[in-house]
Formats: sequence, structure tokens, C-alpha cells
Amino acid sequence: MKNRKKLLPLAAIAALVVLAGCASKPDNYYTLASAVPASEAAPPTLGTAAPLYIELAPVAVPERLARPQMVVGRANGSVQVDVLEQHRWAASFENELQDALASGIAARLGALDVTKGGRQSSQPVWRIAVQVRRFDAVDGGRVDAGFNWTLRRSDQSRTMACQLDVGEAVGGGIDAVAQGAQRVTAAAAAAIARSVNAAWADPAVTACPT
Repeated sequence: MKNRKKLLPLAAIAALVVLAGCASKPDNYYTLASAVPASEAAPPTLGTAAPLYIELAPVAVPERLARPQMVVGRANGSVQVDVLEQHRWAASFENELQDALASGIAARLGALDVTKGGRQSSQPVWRIAVQVRRFDAVDGGRVDAGFNWTLRRSDQSRTMACQLDVGEAVGGGIDAVAQGAQRVTAAAAAAIARSVNAAWADPAVTACPT
């Protein structure tokens, strides 16, 4: 009987530990990927005489953003930021951004994303390297981002260097912040796709389209 009495508190403690663990788990996940509007999508080039391949290098982001948790600034010019344990990207931010950019660029070009393989070595590929200078989000304020990227075709020596600053006003709530981040990411994918199109159309071009 004494042993049974000792076991009851232990069982209660174990149950509390399990409940605490469940309560600490993040309950909201977000993606930066979004559907490309039909007006911006291009027909697939795979199977044509001039298939288009893209390869996106790992995206370089500021160290404070290299995490799955959303990082949100405070309003009124505060220097503090909040790392939101309960609101996370579906993958670490840099990986989520790479996937979203790659899919958005490929869809707008009708290209095949061969970042993870699947291209014959004899086929030229457009190599894209993206650096995020900033990606600042404020709940009920704005999402503002700065991107740099370089572009080079594997069988050419020419390199094109480009940049974009883009921002979106957002409403209150983390869902609105995530949607603003999606729009900013889509704008970056569209700008990168335009630079590939420009370089593809004219082998002499070295300046990015505005």
C-alpha cells in the first residue's frame, strides 16, 4: 500500500512534465513560398530545343535570421526584436527562403530547378547566388528587405550583379507579417527571373533590368 502511495505522486509529476512539453511546442508554422500568378508564369522549356536550367546556391542571410523562429521587430523604432518560439517558418529561414525563391524563379522562367541535381553535365545552367542584406518585419508595420544576387551561366565568363530593395505594409498579427514576407519573397523571385531573362536574351547585357 505504501508503494502505491509513492507511485501516485510520481505519475502526477510525469503527467505534468508531458503537459509542459506539449505546451512549449510551436503551434504555428509558415511558408515563404506562394503560388505564381498565371500572368507571370512561363511555359516549361524542358523538352524544347533550348531547355532552361537554374541552380540556386545556399542563400546567405544575417546570422540573427538563421533560425526557424520568426524574428519580429517592435514598433515605434525600438531596437529590440522578439524571437517567436510559437511562430516558426516551415524550415530554417535561409532554407525556406532558398526553396521559395527557387520555385518562384523557375515558375516564372519555365525553367527546371536543378539545385539538388537532375541535369546532364553537357547542359548549361544559370547559377544564382543570393545574399539577403536585411529582412526586417514589424507586426502591424512593414516587412522591408534588401537582396543582392549574382548571375552567371556555367558556359560563360560573364557575371551579372544585381540588387533589390523591396517593402510591404502589413496589418496586425503574425499571419499578416508572414503574408507580407511572402509578397517580398515573390517580388525578389520576380526580379531575379527578369535578370535571367535579360541575360538569356542578350549575351552582351551586363546591367540588371530595372
